[in-house]
Amino acid sequence: MKKTTGEYLKRVPVFSGLNEIDLEKISGISIYKKYSKGTVLFMEGDPGEAFYFVQSGKVKIYKTALDGREHIFTIINEGGVFAEVTLFNSTSYPASAEVIEDSEIGMIKNSDLENLIKQNADIALQIIKIFSKKLFQSQQKVKELALGDTYGRTALTILKLAREQGIETAEGVQLKLDLSRQDLANMIGTARETVSRALSQFKKDGLIDIKGKKMIIKDIEQLEEWVN
Repeated sequence: MKKTTGEYLKRVPVFSGLNEIDLEKISGISIYKKYSKGTVLFMEGDPGEAFYFVQSGKVKIYKTALDGREHIFTIINEGGVFAEVTLFNSTSYPASAEVIEDSEIGMIKNSDLENLIKQNADIALQIIKIFSKKLFQSQQKVKELALGDTYGRTALTILKLAREQGIETAEGVQLKLDLSRQDLANMIGTARETVSRALSQFKKDGLIDIKGKKMIIKDIEQLEEWVN
């Protein structure tokens, strides 16, 4: 049975605590589109006119350095919200967003949502709670990058991906998302060669196994010790 718009919105964390009436109000201002892999939704510096949520598929949020190197901040999965930093602000997008597998994306124009929450305190409170949590997570990310060594940051990133993307197999936790060493380096904010050394060490210690772009985490507890 096909899901209704309200059922989709209920799966989006920022809207999950709303009642059916409020969900219908949000649904009335939501725009849905299907995008092919490789589609750029917006570029860093574009006017921030809307925020987005993923109904299906995946989107990467990244910045490109002057020398062309790409740094991936995060990968947004089904139910995730992104570009909300532009909400309530007349600002541009601070990073770029690209669809990395065929996806269906919901978009809400900032002006439409602002007009709606002026009339509804419950919606405003729910959005504030979720955005406050995401701000805390962003602050933790900055702290990790500043204080963690490369091996620790690599282990931390792998563990985060395991929680978000992992599936249990007989061999261990397998990451559903294919990642090259360069992709992983972009997420951590370091050189590919440095990540390769860390992965080689983890593999030598029996913590992970790598088959092509597939990674299997064989010992999560030992991997966590690299973080602490």
